[in-house]
Amino acid sequence: MAYYSNAFNSCRILIYNLFIMKKSIYILGFTAAITLIGCVPAKKYQDLLAREKTCSEELEKYKNLSTDFEGKAKSLQEKLDLLNRDIEGLKKDTTSAGFKFRTSNVEFSKLKKQYADLEKSFENNKAMGSKEAAVFQAELEAKSIELQRKEDALTAIEKELNAKQALLAEREARVNELEEIISRQERGIKELKERIAAALRAYENKGLTVVQKDGRIYISLEAKLLFNPGSTVIEQGGRSAIIDLSKALENTGDLEIIVEGHTDNTKMSSPNSPKNNWELSVLRATSVVEIMLANSSMNPKKIMAAGRSEFLPVDANDKAKNRRIEVIVSPNLDELFEIISN
Repeated sequence: MAYYSNAFNSCRILIYNLFIMKKSIYILGFTAAITLIGCVPAKKYQDLLAREKTCSEELEKYKNLSTDFEGKAKSLQEKLDLLNRDIEGLKKDTTSAGFKFRTSNVEFSKLKKQYADLEKSFENNKAMGSKEAAVFQAELEAKSIELQRKEDALTAIEKELNAKQALLAEREARVNELEEIISRQERGIKELKERIAAALRAYENKGLTVVQKDGRIYISLEAKLLFNPGSTVIEQGGRSAIIDLSKALENTGDLEIIVEGHTDNTKMSSPNSPKNNWELSVLRATSVVEIMLANSSMNPKKIMAAGRSEFLPVDANDKAKNRRIEVIVSPNLDELFEIISN
């Protein structure tokens, strides 16, 4: 009996161990399955984090570029105003120096004539007495000294006048050059605006506008033309508009292009991307830039994507108009700064 009891107990222990092993295998399998399932969302999450970091860096670059552009434009205007004030001052100084020169020249001519008359009179009266001759000679020498002093003063005034006239001519030439460059850029911007408007004429009355102001071109595309609600994927109709726009911009010379994403003020909060209006605006702008660069020969160094979220609305009563992409085309101001700095 003891033998059978021991055998029964051994069998029971063996069965129990087999049960435990099987259960462990199930647990390990389940854990592995959970891990495998979790790998995909984790990778996607890391990708989103990396993309959000890139967008944040692009936004910071845009802010710096925008601040730099505004600063350059303001500085150029201040320097141009200063040059114009200098020119006005130089004109007044030149007028004053010219008047002084003409007045001194008249006085010098009179004095010169007096000296000549005195010298002629002295020659005609050489036979006069020694006392009268001495007085006459002293007067003649005094006139000669005064004449030399007037001549020296007149020469100095003439040099000053010539220097002011040369400086005035130089400043006027610089201002004319600046104004010519500004005028050329304005003409170029106007022609580009007309070319863009012609290229995008098929999208008129579909949420697309082209406006020129403050020396820039603003191409505004309402979100309904490009995206489904909450999406960062550009629809086919909007894709065609962006490709046409990029073709119109690809051979435009030295321009700076900023693509801004804008949202309405409806708050969004999601654990997935995009999780808020800031991210939505940046990702939409990035999507536009990617299509522009993929379908044109535009220089990537001259284009930037940025998000402005809900904070630059164009119509407080129309959320649809606030949900938009704005492509801002600005002239490069380096040429003007080079002229101003020299």
